[in-house]
Amino acid sequence: MKQIQIGTCVPGDRATEWLPHLIKAGFETVSLNFHMSLGNTDLKELSKHVNEILGDSGVRVSCLGLYCNPIQYEEHKKALEYCIENAGLFGAGIVSTFTGAYEGESVEKSIPKFKEVFTDLAKRAADKNLKIGIENCLMDGTWQHATCNIGFHPKAWEMMFNEVPADNLGLEWEPTHQMVQLIDPIAQLREWAGRIIHLHGKDATVDWDAVRRYGCTGAVPFVHHRTPGFGDTNWRDIISILRMNGYENDICIEGYHDPVYRDDWEMTGQLHALHYLKWCRGGEFTPNPWDVNKNMKTL
Repeated sequence: MKQIQIGTCVPGDRATEWLPHLIKAGFETVSLNFHMSLGNTDLKELSKHVNEILGDSGVRVSCLGLYCNPIQYEEHKKALEYCIENAGLFGAGIVSTFTGAYEGESVEKSIPKFKEVFTDLAKRAADKNLKIGIENCLMDGTWQHATCNIGFHPKAWEMMFNEVPADNLGLEWEPTHQMVQLIDPIAQLREWAGRIIHLHGKDATVDWDAVRRYGCTGAVPFVHHRTPGFGDTNWRDIISILRMNGYENDICIEGYHDPVYRDDWEMTGQLHALHYLKWCRGGEFTPNPWDVNKNMKTL
């Protein structure tokens, strides 16, 4: 069993500026993320600078993320193809994204296009020995009126993986996006752990008093995104379930959402999450001073 490493998400256009500080802070991996567009980023050039900064630090790029809408927009699909083509330059084994959607339409309406788009993307990724992770974020959508991602709900996952049963297509999961739907993330994780290929380290706190008084239709906030260690979820359970299901990749803390540890307190919150998650995994690996299997045979 490999150690589950703890990293952080980094905006791709800030990578060269932030990475030296994150290495010193003790993060073990990074996920380089872009939202909707790569802008003017040349991934080949960026990989040269990133690899030079990482050097022999032992910190690795686990994931290259472009969260966009490849169902609605052909240029977004082309950008994902570009990411798949170049992710290996960073040493990343995963490209993460949204599924996309026909904006304002139901989840079901997007499924045929999902099959077309992700059959092709999964094949391209497999040819590069890469996996594709679908983030489970609603992006303020609903089942009847999706925005840019239909991959937020377990019923959608059943449909998605039935249409595209590729072994290298899975979920980039975090509990927050399920808690926003009042879904129990631990129960869900036990069912879906085998499909998870990457994790975002983000949690949530549900204000059940607000739910009881005002419901969950958006008139009154009822859930707050939190960094791990400040939310409702027991990450010892998460890591234990992941390990029991063979997960050996990393957890990348997704900051910049916590209503308390933000702005000047952002790094304070992220470092707390880093130390908390390392504790939840059992600390650092310590080899046994004896042969466990040999001793068990003599008992």
